[in-house]
Amino acid sequence: MDDTLLDAVRRYTEAYAGSTGVAQTPIPGLTVIRSTHPSGLEYAISRPLACLVLQGSKEVTMGAKTFAFSAGDSLLITADVPTVSQITHASAAEPYVSLVLDLDHALIAELSMEMKIGPVAQGVPVRIEPTDSEVADSALRLMRLIERPAALPMLQAQLLREMHYWLLVGRHGSAIRQLGWPDSHAQRVARAVALLRAEFAQPLPIERLAKAAGMSPSSLYQHFRAATSLSPLQFQKQLRLIEARRLMTSNGLSASSAAYAVGYESVQQFTREYRRMFGLSPAKDAESIRGPVKAASCSDRRPCGE
Repeated sequence: MDDTLLDAVRRYTEAYAGSTGVAQTPIPGLTVIRSTHPSGLEYAISRPLACLVLQGSKEVTMGAKTFAFSAGDSLLITADVPTVSQITHASAAEPYVSLVLDLDHALIAELSMEMKIGPVAQGVPVRIEPTDSEVADSALRLMRLIERPAALPMLQAQLLREMHYWLLVGRHGSAIRQLGWPDSHAQRVARAVALLRAEFAQPLPIERLAKAAGMSPSSLYQHFRAATSLSPLQFQKQLRLIEARRLMTSNGLSASSAAYAVGYESVQQFTREYRRMFGLSPAKDAESIRGPVKAASCSDRRPCGE
């Protein structure tokens, strides 16, 4: 791994990440992350992405399997799957640093057609491989482009295309290829997932999701579970709980306000399901997250208690 990519990402995160350690770049789908301390458990339903770890280490758990990866590795997620992640090695002297690229289905489809590569059977949605040098090189050019805002509109599309190309022909290629076929099961499930993400706070009958996917309800249920490890209802429930957790920890909402905001009609049901997923009641969990974050902010010499 070329240290100049690490330098470019560190420079950007130090300037723009703030207390969260996460910085969205001007390039759509490109995010950089920096943390000076190990994290708690972070729950998410991840979108298809490639994560290049440049310094430090992290673990991601999907179901019963845990994946550990560190500097020089790339994490690839090829489906919307529930994950629990944790930064395991980070310090002020050597912070955890990574670059995350959301995978563009349309771009992958376009490249696959031009390269005349066919679809492959759906495989494991989470995998770790050493980062290909060509992928790191294209990522570095994207980071350098950010420093020249006038050139962004002219050059970002071709550099994103290049990075997707190198991902397709590299170690992760066979896993990424399944995202590029518009009528594949993966793409049909993705349409149902998009609807769930957009309207997770509303009742969504399986028939409506199946219509969006262009599948029968039974076929959608089967392929949805195969792709995400969850049923559509379980998927929606996790989206609601994860968003409620964010609303309480980041926006300061009470448990009842967060419950109603994400579509629950019963606070008691919300509390039961929240405890089942996160292991604590909503109030205790929110406090356990806000406490370390506040302490970390103080240690970084940011104003606390004001």
